[in-house]
Parts: sequence; C-alpha cells; structure tokens
Amino acid sequence: MAFYYRVFLILLLLVPLNRSQSTVTNQSQFFTLMKNSLTGNLLSNWDVKKEKPFCNYTGISCDENGYVVQVDISGWSLSGHFPENVCSYFPELRILRLDHNYLHGEFPDSIRNCSLLEELNMSFTYLTGTLPDFSPMTSLKVLDLSYNLFTGDFPISVTNLTNLEVLNFNENGGFNLWKLPESFSRLSKLKSMVLTTCMVSGFIPASLGNMTSLIDLELSGNFLVGQIPAEIGMLKHLQELELYYNQLEGEIPEELGNLTELIDLDMSVNKLSGKIPESICRLPKLQVLQLYNNSLTGEIPDAIAKSTTLTTLSLYDNMLTGEVPRGLGGSSPMIVLELSENRLSGELPTEACSGGKLQYFLVLENNFSGQVPESYSTCESLLRFRVSDNRLEGSIPEGLLALPHVSIIDFGYNQLNGSIPKTIGNAKNLSELFIQSNKISGVLPLEISQAANLVKIDLSNNLMSGPLPSEIGNLRKLNLLMLQGNKFNSSIPDSFSSLKSLNVLDLSNNRLVGHIPESLCELLPNSMNFSENLLSGSIPLSFIKGGLVESFLGNPGLCVPAYLNSSDTSFPTCSQSYNRKKVNCIWVIGISVGIIVVGSILFLKRWFSKGTSMMENDETMSSSFCSYDVKSFHWISFDQREIVEAMIDKNIVGHGGSGVVYRIDLSNGEVIAVKKLWSHITKDSTLEDQFDLNKELKTEVDTLGSIRHKNIVKLYCYFSSLDCSFLVYEYMPNGNLWDALHKGKLLLDWPTRHRIALGIAQGLTYLHHDLKPSIIHRDIKSTNILLDINYHPKVADFGIAKVLQARGGEDSTTTVIAGTYGYLAPEYANSSKATPKCDVYSFGVVLMELVTGRKPVEADYGESKNIIYWVSTKVETKEGAMEVLDKRLSGLFKDEMIEVLKIAIRCTYKTPANRPTMNEVVQSLIEADPCRFDCCKSSGKAKETASVTKTKNQYDI
Repeated sequence: MAFYYRVFLILLLLVPLNRSQSTVTNQSQFFTLMKNSLTGNLLSNWDVKKEKPFCNYTGISCDENGYVVQVDISGWSLSGHFPENVCSYFPELRILRLDHNYLHGEFPDSIRNCSLLEELNMSFTYLTGTLPDFSPMTSLKVLDLSYNLFTGDFPISVTNLTNLEVLNFNENGGFNLWKLPESFSRLSKLKSMVLTTCMVSGFIPASLGNMTSLIDLELSGNFLVGQIPAEIGMLKHLQELELYYNQLEGEIPEELGNLTELIDLDMSVNKLSGKIPESICRLPKLQVLQLYNNSLTGEIPDAIAKSTTLTTLSLYDNMLTGEVPRGLGGSSPMIVLELSENRLSGELPTEACSGGKLQYFLVLENNFSGQVPESYSTCESLLRFRVSDNRLEGSIPEGLLALPHVSIIDFGYNQLNGSIPKTIGNAKNLSELFIQSNKISGVLPLEISQAANLVKIDLSNNLMSGPLPSEIGNLRKLNLLMLQGNKFNSSIPDSFSSLKSLNVLDLSNNRLVGHIPESLCELLPNSMNFSENLLSGSIPLSFIKGGLVESFLGNPGLCVPAYLNSSDTSFPTCSQSYNRKKVNCIWVIGISVGIIVVGSILFLKRWFSKGTSMMENDETMSSSFCSYDVKSFHWISFDQREIVEAMIDKNIVGHGGSGVVYRIDLSNGEVIAVKKLWSHITKDSTLEDQFDLNKELKTEVDTLGSIRHKNIVKLYCYFSSLDCSFLVYEYMPNGNLWDALHKGKLLLDWPTRHRIALGIAQGLTYLHHDLKPSIIHRDIKSTNILLDINYHPKVADFGIAKVLQARGGEDSTTTVIAGTYGYLAPEYANSSKATPKCDVYSFGVVLMELVTGRKPVEADYGESKNIIYWVSTKVETKEGAMEVLDKRLSGLFKDEMIEVLKIAIRCTYKTPANRPTMNEVVQSLIEADPCRFDCCKSSGKAKETASVTKTKNQYDI
C-alpha cells in the first residue's frame, strides 16, 4: 500500500512539470512565429534556436516559473503581421507593448482572449479596419490605440473595463461620428482619457464630473458643441484639460477654478464668449492658459499677475478690452505671452521678462499706447518681439535691436520716432525686421549690414533720409527689402545686385537720383519698384523686356532706348546726346531703326499675304483666331499665328491637370512653352456660364501675370476666346521635378535638391506672405515644380486647374478641390476649404520626395498608404531615419538630409495649427544648408551651374 502511495505522489508531482515543459515549448514557438512574420534589425537579437533562453531576450520578461509576462518591442521599427493567439502561447501575459511599429492589416482580435492582460499599447502601429468588443479584457488597466487608421464605430465596450486607468485613442480620425455616452462615468479608476481627433460629436456629458480620478482629460480636435459643463470643476485631481479645436460655446464655468491641481488648460479655437473667470487665474499650479481664437470679452483678470507658475498665456484673437494687469510676469517664469488681435489698451506690460525666460512677446493689433519699455532691452531669451498695429510712441530701445537670439522684431504701424540704433549690427540672429509706417527719421545705419541673417527688411513709409548704404549688398540672405515712402536721396548702389536671394525690392516714393544700375537686371524676374523718384537716364532693356516699365513711372528724367518703339510706354525716347559717350552708337541706332522699318514693311507684307492665303484655305481657323483676346504680361517678340500653327502633336511635351503643354521654337530663336487649357464648356452650358468661367479665368490669369519672383514661372501672355484659351510661359529645359527625381537620366545630388527645396519654399513664402492679398497655390506637387537650365526651381500651374474645374458662378475657393492624391492635406480633402497650411502640407510631401527619392504613393507602402505614413513608421529611431534617405546619394550630407526630413514631418502634421508657416520653413531650410560651410564649392563653376551627378548602372547604385 505504501508503495502505491509513493508512486501516486511521484505522478502527482510530474503533472505540473509536464504542463510547465509544454508551456515553455509553446512559448518558444511563438518567438519563432514572430521572427517569421515580422522584419526588423532588432529581432536578430532573438536566438530562436534555443541557444539562449527566451526569458533573456531583449524586451521579454518572465516570472519565476518561466512564464512570459511582458513583451515590449515598442519602437523597434518592425514591419509585418503580429501573430494571432498570443495569449494561447503566453497565458500569463500582463504587458504587451507593440507601439511605434508598422503592423500590417487589422487589429488582431485574438488579443481579446488575454484575460490577464493589464497593459496593451498598440499606438503608432497604423492598423486598419474595425475594432472588436473589448469586454472580455477585464484586467486591462492601460489601453493605448492612438495614431492608427481604424474605421467603423468607436468601441463603446471600453466602458465595461472598470479597471482602466489609461484610455488613449489620440488621432484616430477614421471612426464614424459618435457621442460620449453616460456609461463613461463607470470608469471610476480612469486617470487619463485622451480622445483627441477621434470624431467625437455632441455635448460633453455632465456625468464626466463623477470620474474624480481623472488627471488628464483631452477631447480636442473633435466636433463637440454646447457649453462646457460646470461639473468638470469636480475633477479635483485634474492636471490637464484640453478642449481646443471644437465648437463649444457659452461662458467658461467659474467652477473650473476649483481645479486646484490644474497645470495645463487649453480651450482655444472654439466659440466661447463672456469673461475670463478670475477663479481660473487664481489656480495655484497653472502653467499654461490658452484661450485664443474665441469670442471672449471684458478685461484680463488682475489675479493673473499674481501667478507664480504661469509660463504660457495665449489669449490672441478675442475681443478683450482694458489694460494688461500690472506686473504680469513679474512673479512667474513667463515664456510665451500672446495677446494679439484684441482691443487691449494702455501701456505694454513691463515685467513680462522678469523671470528671464520670455521667448515670445506678441501683442500686435491692439490699442496699446505709450513707449516700448526699456526692460525688454535686457531680455536675452527673446526670440520674437511683435508689437505692430498699435499706437506706440517714442524711440526704439537700443538694446532691443541687439538681443543675441531674437529672430523677428516687428514695430510696424505705430507712431514711433527717433532713428534706427546702430546696435542693429549686433543682432546676429535677426531674420525679419519690420518698422514700416512709423515716424522713424535719420539715416539707415550701415551697421545693419552686420546683421548677416536678415531675410526681410521693411522700413517703408517713414521719414528716413540720406544715402542707401552700399553695405546692404552684404546681406546675402535678404529676400525682401521695402524702403518705399521715405526721403532717401542717394543713387541706387550697384552692390544691390549682390542680393541674389532677393525677391522683392521696393524703393519707390523717395528722392533717389542717378541712373538705374544695369547690374540690377541680374535680379530679374523679381518684383522691383523704382517709381516716384528723381532717377534719370535710360531704362535698362531687360526691365522693358520683363514687363516692368510701370515700375519706373514718376521719374521724369528716365527714357527708353531710341531703337525701341516708345509708343506703348509712358517714357520719351532717349536723346542722341545721351549716348554721345560712344559716337558710333548713333550710327548703330540709325541703322537698326532702318532695318526695323524695312523689316517691318516686309514682314507686314508677308503677314498680310499669308493671312489672305490662310483665310482662303481655312476660313474657320482665321475667324476663330481673329476673335482671340490677348493679354500680355512680359515683353516677348513673336507672331501669334506662329504659336497657333506650332501647336501640333509632335510638339507636345506634357499633359497637366489643366491642359496640354507644347514646346514651341519660335523663328526668332526663342523657346516658349504653351499650355492649351482644357475646355470645360459643355454643349449644355449657357452663354452666362461661359461668360462667368472666362471672367474668373481672366481674373486668375491677371493675378499670375502680375507676379514677379525668380521662383515663380514667368507667364508671358494669355490668348482667350469662347472656344479655347492658351497660356504662354517661359520654357523650362529641365522639365519638372517629378521626372528629374523619378525618371531622370541624371541623379540630382543633395546640394541641388536642397537648393530646389529652398527655392520652392521662397516662392511659396512670396505667395503667402509678401502678396496682398495672399495666394494659395492649392496643387503643390513635384510635377508642378519646373527646373531651368541650372536646375533652379520655378513653381507653376496654380489657380488655373481650380478655375477650370469650377462651374461658372460658383465659389471655387470653397467648393473645388484642386489638389492631387498623395499631396492633399486631410482638412482640404474633408472640407474643400484651402488655407496656406494646405500648401505647407503639400510642400512637406515634396520635401519627402527630395529626401527619400521615392514617390508619394507606392505599392509597398500598403493599401491606401502614402509616403507620410511610410516615413512615420521609420523615423522613431535614428537608424530608421537613416533608412529612408535616398540610398543613391553619397553619405556626405546625411545629417543635413535628416534635418530636412524633420522639416518635412512638421509640414505634414495632421493638425494644421501644428504646421509651420512657409516663412518658418524658409528659415529652417537655410539653417540646414549643406553648403553653409563652403563644402560644396570644391568642384568650381561646373558644380555651381548644374549640380547633378550622372547615374551609374542601376546595379551599382
């Protein structure tokens, strides 16, 4: 009997041992499955051949019995499918972190069987499809499914997970619209609820006030309406409350002043009204208060000045009145103070930089008066100082212009007097200086040339006098120089021709004398204005050919060369005495005039003869041609009929969204590009439809023709009739950027690509910021970026496609999408309303093309995926970021390419407010210049003129 008892005990002991060995075997099998279904460098550390125990694998933790309790492969940049039935293999699994990987397919439903799972993080995994019922996962404490591509209904079943402490569904914009149910209040242990950009609509339920464990409540970027419930004030542990980008209205509840633990409060971009509750301003731990872009009224409560914790106060774009509380920032480490676009008055706050950390002081478009406080002269942390559109008086503090880090100083549209301090030469980081429309007098100090990073200078409409310093020519980054409306009385310095980055030069309404430097022609086709001065002599021929004659009006001493027909200009012909320095020029002019006269007679005779012949042979074509309305914008000599005759199939070089493009070699040796626009007039169109469409098209074309910028393609002229319309452009011999990147026989090196990126950005900056009103392109893509003989970029094809797609009489700015799949900003695709940030997004895609060498949409990105998605799955680690760089390029500029990739990622943020402006993009690209240390100049002029590298055999790349 004793023997059988001992055998029974041994068998009893062996049962759990066998079960344990079986489980270990199963666990090992899952690691093999993972290595077979996922790819990534870090998986090479897992030795599935059993030479190393799996409990020692990187990212794996086991309990004392050898059961896997944690799998953490977050941020490994893996791609592929995560195996099913993970908890059949790991029955004791408590933590599963798969975030920041590229997992194909839909959410793995089998994870619901992990009944012991406490943490599930699958954020940034880009999964698709619908979500299951999560009710079986009763042990779950952390559920993070942010930044995915889920569709269908939001899983309300999460409200059954009463042990949840963290619920994060940030940036899941594919759900159907849904409302917050009352059942959320059952999650009594929940500390963090982040449902940002998650398609939440309707009202915020008052029952959320019962979730008293909440520390973080974020419902931003949704479609919430109605008032903010006062019950939110019951969340006594709340530290972060973010409700921005909704449609909330009504007053801000006083009860929010009970949130004594609150650190961050952001309710910007809503429809809130009424006053700012003083109770909020007394919160003892509040660091960030953002209420911008609402309809708030009344004064800023005085209590805010007593805060010892406040770092960010952003109240711009409201209707606030009264004075700013005295001592604001005196007791707290203020970093951001944004009060712009209100109706505030009184003096500027003097103590905002007392903490020594202030970076942004933005109070433009108010009614502030008095002087600019001297206290800001010592605020060395300042990056931006903008006080334009107020009623400020007095002089500019000398120290303010000498701050070491400040990048933007804006005093425009005030009543400031005195002179510009010479300390401006110490502003080594200053990129934008705006002092327009004040009463500044005195000379422009030559020390301004020492502020070498200046990109924009606007000193227009002041009382400045004296000479224009020739030293300004040293500001090689300058792209805007506005000095009009002053009393400058010197000649125009030849050195201005050294400003190769200059896009806009306005010297009008001064007292400038002397001749126009011929060297300025090197800056064409930029926008330049010399009107209303005392200039004399001959207008350089290049300005006349460039259609810029109107830029010289109001200069009685100017004339046009004698060999030009001046009947179409407002200037007399230069007298022969003007050219006596070279006597032979008289004969040259005379002979030239004779040749022109004789040639014109012969040409006209031939033209009329040819016209008669064509009328006899093709009466219809002649009739149609005679009905063309011609609008010219730049001087160019050609026979209009020559263009029409050359528009044949063999001259077609491309097709665009708005028409077919021809390359035409004119008989005078010039080459032009002609776009024949698609006709969108149908047989059912009424005469009124045709009239409305042609009227809108002409308005758009007039706008394009008025643009003068080196990075915008030049529009020579426009022919239109009821039947068809033609646009005549300058011809770009190197085609478009798409072909150069994806089809070209030459491989563009990185300095060339960077130069292209910077040129595009400067062109868009001109459209967005330098034109009034600004222009939104709407269809930025690599096929709309043309390249000249030296691979300098020119933006083309904006506006026209949008007009052609619109029906006559409709508001095309809001009803027509003129973008291209792969480049289209998500908010533009959803709302059809274009903003400058839509162009920024599209430009970010072009940047990614330049950095990666890949197309915006490729099959291996996955179904319905694009380059933005692909890049985002790689860049979480430096190794992953390096992996996306174009492998055909040498490794000399990897760091600079990474910097541009960062800019591209910022440009393509899903939320428009988080994207930079094109102004900021230009600055960032300048800082990422691969040639800033002259490392690109070793190959001499050939490198400078055509910086390309020949592609080797494809197998050698």
